[in-house]
Amino acid sequence: MTTLRERQLNALKQMLNLNQPLTKNVATEPVWKVLIYDRIGQDIISPLISVKDLRELGVTLHVQLHSDRDPIPEVPAVYFCAPSEENLGRICQDLDNGTYDQYHLNFISPISRQKLEDLAASAIQSNSAVNIHKVYDQYLNFICLEDDLFIMKHQQSDSLSYYAINKGDTKDTEMESIMDNIVESLFSVFVTLGNVPIIRSNKGNAAEMVAKKLDKKLRENLWDARNNLFHGNTGQAGSFSFTRPMLILLDRNIDMATPLHHTWTYQALAHDVLDLSLNRAVVPENTATAVPGQKTKTRLCDLDSKDPLWQEHKGSPFPTVAEAIQEDLDKYRSSEAEVKKLKSSMGLDADSDLALSLVSDNTQRLTSAVNSLPQLMEKKRLIDMHTTIATAILNAIKSRRLDSFFELEEKIMSKSSSVESKAVMDLIADPSAGTPEDKMRLFIIYYLCTSQIPDEEYKKFEAALSTANCDIKAMTFMRRLKGFTKMSSQYEGGGTKTVSMFSKLVSQGSSFVMEGVKNLVVKKHKLPVSRAVEAALSSGDSELGWLDPRAARTDAAARSRAAKHPPPTDAVVFVVGGGNYIEYHNLLDFAKQQATNGAPRKIIYGATTLPNASQFLKQLSLLGEEIQ
Repeated sequence: MTTLRERQLNALKQMLNLNQPLTKNVATEPVWKVLIYDRIGQDIISPLISVKDLRELGVTLHVQLHSDRDPIPEVPAVYFCAPSEENLGRICQDLDNGTYDQYHLNFISPISRQKLEDLAASAIQSNSAVNIHKVYDQYLNFICLEDDLFIMKHQQSDSLSYYAINKGDTKDTEMESIMDNIVESLFSVFVTLGNVPIIRSNKGNAAEMVAKKLDKKLRENLWDARNNLFHGNTGQAGSFSFTRPMLILLDRNIDMATPLHHTWTYQALAHDVLDLSLNRAVVPENTATAVPGQKTKTRLCDLDSKDPLWQEHKGSPFPTVAEAIQEDLDKYRSSEAEVKKLKSSMGLDADSDLALSLVSDNTQRLTSAVNSLPQLMEKKRLIDMHTTIATAILNAIKSRRLDSFFELEEKIMSKSSSVESKAVMDLIADPSAGTPEDKMRLFIIYYLCTSQIPDEEYKKFEAALSTANCDIKAMTFMRRLKGFTKMSSQYEGGGTKTVSMFSKLVSQGSSFVMEGVKNLVVKKHKLPVSRAVEAALSSGDSELGWLDPRAARTDAAARSRAAKHPPPTDAVVFVVGGGNYIEYHNLLDFAKQQATNGAPRKIIYGATTLPNASQFLKQLSLLGEEIQ
């Protein structure tokens, strides 16, 4: 069972090996080559392969397609880009100028027949057709951020945002092209997984359109005997061998509160507070005296799967993370102290006779200490990085009082205790709490989760929000949305409980000053997305539509066929209109909980884009502006 991330990485490595299968001797002596990519290619490669790894794969130079490049003779050039008009134009220009001797063209998504013919004609004209060695369709049009998390686009992703899908003046043609892009990307995911899914979707919205188009595309491919991508599984054995995965397509509108929710887990906090994107967080470095008008220094932190602390704690509540970092730091200090002890016992300052007698037994200890140095250095680098990130998050929590927001929102969303509107009002009116954005997020969540808010009370809230400098345009859109969709009030049993204040951290004089931050422990609960997944995977009839590309044409036939087979254990959940890390971790928790109940599941979470709460709020304001 390989993960989606591993399969995408293998495909990329094979591409960099000039599309030859990877063998042992490649690792020892790679062919040197140049890699040329466009923006989309860059976003796909950067979370998976570091510059150092590229070197090891034989890439001496990696450059943007549209930058000025010098001719390099006698070196194969690997192109990895989308088959767009401007990219192809630039490739033809390279052929004209004879920039390289061998061209290996890899297109991220399939190139159309027409464009391929144009490319060939241009190559013949510039007399360089012999130099084009191979042209490949790679079907890699998605960005894999974790083993089980993918998004479609990062740079220039506005065309796929929640705003683009929901704004009033979208033309049908624009909508078609958005849907085609999403389908293209999902198709790539399943080609990479090597399996045809069973498709379930919300009815009557964008998700259903995607489902129908994807079903049609998969059908056409399965009927095309010559180019069937799922038949021989193109060299990689299918990762789901017997059961087919279920693709569950959901629309963002089933749950609008979660994307705006303040959160308490490490990865989601980094996304909300530090603008984590493509697994890279931008952390402001703390300077005691910030000169006005001067840019604050920032440092980039790469968070990858090779980092044990990150792997273990990205879904943990923030206080737990702070404790874990502190523990790591203590371990590191003790091993550093050992090396220092060695020095003094080596008799560097004692009598020479004594020193000689100690040498033999110390040689071994010294060797082991020297051997463990590289690991220690790496450990120190990771501890430093996490300390920087955690301190930055902590400062934000303190200055914006995020713990109070989180606690109150959990109460509102969990419906366990009725929240007085006074509590919400107090937090909004408190000038020391949060930014105007934080208050807006709180109120939208309160508005969505409360069934009826009387008009005069709504007006009071509106006045209080305006006093706090909030941009209340988003409310126009939210009111309209709540008017014609019944928001499922489906947040049950959430909530938090406050535990004794970080006793461990405070007593030991830790590097984190935690005073004044509540130590909240999140109670496990299921968000609407996880609940929809649970309903779809248990064989009961849920409200989702049902399509099976392998079955006969009719819906009923697909259902009766599915009834005979056991329900799938694996699912790919895809949210049209933007996802978030809160739902991702909630699904992971759901899968863990199922595994303990004896039903192991593999769940992959995907979304068109991954906006953080402030970006999502901006899109809502834009939508609100249009209505006014």
